[in-house]
Amino acid sequence: MRRLWLVFAQSTTIGLAVLFVLATLRPDLLDWRDSRRSESSGAREGAPSSSQQRMLSFSDAVRKATPAVVNIFTSQEVKVPRHPFMDDPVFRYFFGSQFDAQTRRSSSLGSGVIVSEKGYVLTNHHVIEAADEIEVALSDSRRSKARVVGTDPETDMAVLKIDLKNVPAITFAASDQARVGDIVLAIGNPYGVGQTVTFGIVSALGRHLGISTFENSIQTDAAINPGNSGGALVDLNGNLLGINSAIYSRTGGSQGIGFAIPSNLARQVMEQILENGVVTRGWVGIGVQDITPELAESLKLARTSGALITDVVSGGPADVAGLKPGDMLLSVGDKPVNDYAGSLEAIAALKPKTSTVLKVQRNSREVNLSVNVGLRPKPRREVQPQ
Repeated sequence: MRRLWLVFAQSTTIGLAVLFVLATLRPDLLDWRDSRRSESSGAREGAPSSSQQRMLSFSDAVRKATPAVVNIFTSQEVKVPRHPFMDDPVFRYFFGSQFDAQTRRSSSLGSGVIVSEKGYVLTNHHVIEAADEIEVALSDSRRSKARVVGTDPETDMAVLKIDLKNVPAITFAASDQARVGDIVLAIGNPYGVGQTVTFGIVSALGRHLGISTFENSIQTDAAINPGNSGGALVDLNGNLLGINSAIYSRTGGSQGIGFAIPSNLARQVMEQILENGVVTRGWVGIGVQDITPELAESLKLARTSGALITDVVSGGPADVAGLKPGDMLLSVGDKPVNDYAGSLEAIAALKPKTSTVLKVQRNSREVNLSVNVGLRPKPRREVQPQ
């Protein structure tokens, strides 16, 4: 009996040792259950399920949004300066008039987004600024000449119209619902290589860069390069979250800091252009600046929220109403003012030929002044192309 027990113990030890070696060196030989199940069913393990694919891919959003993103080709006639040597009679004798002032055609490219089945296209003002001819190319290879319906240099927006049937239109997202950290996709035509999709996140909201007068930009690290201007920044549902407009770069290419005009602002501008042909904004004739802690201390101000009025246009609505330099603007109508940008947006949102109340702080007391709102003049210098 003792001998049989020793044989059993030795056999078991040897068997466990063999299993350990196999499990370490050839674990596939021990997967007999999965192999038998696969052989009996004839099934072959392949790609992950559709739910897993959706978690790992943004293809649904891309498929929905890309047909509405277009390539924009512009050209304009540019005068070549007359060669300075043409004033020399000897030079003219030998070379004739071949160096006289001539014209040549300059071309550039950008992107745009179809926002209506009627053929309206949103893009940046600087993409089509000064262009003589504009051509739009769709993702289905169709092309069409485009005409400018209207532009708004102060937000760097423009609306074009193409005459094609059955054009795809993108769906607007509510950009005020965007959150820092949301995944976004940038779609456009960088460097003219063709429609390209990049992805990143919303890096920041409410950026004011000084590129345009009215800004509230969405910052993203999705790659945006020259040629992407006017293209779409979309959410994971394929809806338009913004219009790509600018990048911060020391090289000219993407460095992970791009900016887009929020879709809510783009839509407001578009609707005004389609309704009136132009964008109208309120104006009261004041210049303001932010109140910094240093400025508040030097002027002995009790608060830093608001905007300090630094200039009042003589004979303007604010001057007639009694506003003075040094007043602190606290609210426009029922909208509180916290800084320079807030005052600019609140006044611009007023309807011309109406009246509103401006609340200011003067000599430590609050004063309400009724102002007749005027029409904001056109900018003397338009936004320069980026």
